[in-house]
Amino acid sequence: MNPAFIIESRCFDIRQIALSGQCFRMEQLSLSDSENEIRYSVVSQNRYLELLQETAHSGLSRVSFFCPEKDCAFWSFYFDLDTDYESYLSSISPDDSYLMAAGQAGRGIRILRQDLWEMIVTFMISQQKTIPAIRQAVENLSRLYGTPLSTMTGEIYYTFPNPEQLSTASVQDLLDLKLGYRAKYISKITQDACSGVLDLNYLSALDYPSSMEYLRQFYGIGEKVANCICLFGLHHIDAFPVDTWIQKILIKEYYPKHPRRYKKLPKNRLYQTIIQDYFSQYKGYAGLMQQYIFSMKGWFRP
Repeated sequence: MNPAFIIESRCFDIRQIALSGQCFRMEQLSLSDSENEIRYSVVSQNRYLELLQETAHSGLSRVSFFCPEKDCAFWSFYFDLDTDYESYLSSISPDDSYLMAAGQAGRGIRILRQDLWEMIVTFMISQQKTIPAIRQAVENLSRLYGTPLSTMTGEIYYTFPNPEQLSTASVQDLLDLKLGYRAKYISKITQDACSGVLDLNYLSALDYPSSMEYLRQFYGIGEKVANCICLFGLHHIDAFPVDTWIQKILIKEYYPKHPRRYKKLPKNRLYQTIIQDYFSQYKGYAGLMQQYIFSMKGWFRP
C-alpha cells in the first residue's frame, strides 16, 4: 500500500510524541529489523492512521502517512505540520543550557491538535496515574463505549466515546474500570456535557486565560488538569502544566539561580514565579518548552 503523503523533518519523532504524555492512542506496531525504522498506529476521533518513520544518521526523519486520501488534511492539522518547530528551537536562549539541551533531546516533539472532549476526560483520568495506566483506561473506555470502525485492511478499532455514549456508563461501571475517585469526576463532566452546562463549542472559542477560568468551574478539574486540557485539547501552547516532575525540574535547575529571591516566596507562588522569570520570553509557545524540559527527566522510554 502506498502512503497518502510523506514528509521529511528534523522536528518530528513519532516515538517522542507517543511517549510525551499528551496522547494515549498511539501504539507501536510490529518491530522493524532496522533500528532506524519504526511503525505506529494512531486513532483520533473516527480516523485511523499508520505511520512509518525512517530516520537518517543526520537526524532527518522521513515519515510516511498511510490513511485514506480524504483524511490527509485532518492528519496534517492533527500533527501541526504547518508550524515551524525549528524556529521555536532556534529561539531558545543560549544562556539557558538546560533548556538548550532539552530542546535538542526532544526536538521531535510536536504539540498535537487533539479532540477537546477526549482530552478533558483523558486528563481527568491522568491524575495520579502512570502513562501505561492512562493508556489502558482510555482504551477500555473506547472499547466498551465507543464506536467500532474498520481500517483500510479490515481491522477493527474503536473511537473514543462521545458524551452521549459515555453517559451510558454508571459510576459503578467506571469504578469497575479501576478509575477510583476519578469515576465521579468523569460521570459528572459527562452529565454536564450532555446537558450543555459544559459547552464545548463555547470553550473552543475562548482564549487561554478565559479557558482556564471556565474549566476550573467543573468538578474534578484543578489548575494542572485545566492547563493540560488547554495545551493538548485547545492548542493554547502558552499553557504550562506543573506536576511533580516539572516542580522537581524547576527546583533543581532554576531555583539555584536566584535562591534568595525564591526563598521568600510562598509555595503557591514559587513555581509560577520561576516560570515567569525563565519562560515568559517564549510567549505563545511556552508549553512546548515545558514539553522539552519534561522529556529530560527520563520520561521517554522505548
